[in-house]
Amino acid sequence: MSKVGIVADNSCGLSAEEAKKLGIRMIYIPFFINGEEFSEDKNLTRELFYEKLNSSSTVSTSQPNQVKLQEVWDEELKEYDEIIYLPLSSGLSSACQSAEFASLEYNGKVQVINNKRVSVTLKVSIYEALDLIKQGKSALEIKQILENQALDASIYIMVPTLKFLKKGGRVTAAAAAIGQLLSIKPVLQIQGDKLDAYAKVLTVKQAKSKMINAIKKDIETRFNNIPSNKTIMISLAYTSTNIDEFKEFKNEVKNEFEPQYPVVFDDPLPLCIACHTGTGALALACCVADKNIIKDFNK
Repeated sequence: MSKVGIVADNSCGLSAEEAKKLGIRMIYIPFFINGEEFSEDKNLTRELFYEKLNSSSTVSTSQPNQVKLQEVWDEELKEYDEIIYLPLSSGLSSACQSAEFASLEYNGKVQVINNKRVSVTLKVSIYEALDLIKQGKSALEIKQILENQALDASIYIMVPTLKFLKKGGRVTAAAAAIGQLLSIKPVLQIQGDKLDAYAKVLTVKQAKSKMINAIKKDIETRFNNIPSNKTIMISLAYTSTNIDEFKEFKNEVKNEFEPQYPVVFDDPLPLCIACHTGTGALALACCVADKNIIKDFNK
């Protein structure tokens, strides 16, 4: 039986401490702030990131360096027979395709998993991968399983302003100006490899209600016939500086979904996503996952 290791990029939202505890090797997506390169594992704190994002600084992300990526794979293959790599969804970045190309040199020992997820839903996939390794699955088998269930997840994100989506080219300047004039708060959705507009609301309260109802609809329609060994797991993410507001939303979500559907994660949004949402964003997600991984979340 092959010994399989896991490498992931930090779009999954795992902290350095969590990754170390789980035995996950992390790749950090680089940022460029006014032309200078920054990385969360070296010189970029969340505080500095938001300070720069909310100033007149130019903030953008880039792909992980392919040479450095392969160096990490080479190091991991000294300890493991095979490795799987879980990067940011191919629908949100071309980094996944670049990694797939780089993996061709490894004759199947590196399996890049494009399961079209990010943040808390990708984090659940990592826990599922750990469980599949315990079951003795090979890297290729894990890739096939996780990619087959790629569409069994949804994320809804409320952004308080279109300013940062405009900066990243996600909306036109005219649309952003109209949005700001009307105080529109868009709710976006991520399902599979698509980032789409889902709804437009005027208040945070309306956005919360819209996201909760969207998850309920997904459970009733898209995920209404899941196997008995699986459940719907609910997670939240945020960039809000108002922690009390986030806690209030978390309580609303728990009251709506538990105990039938457990709320498993409530994490800060990865900075590579926060770069496009700005501060004050709230996200609500659901995904189908094996019931037996729940016990691993609180170890």
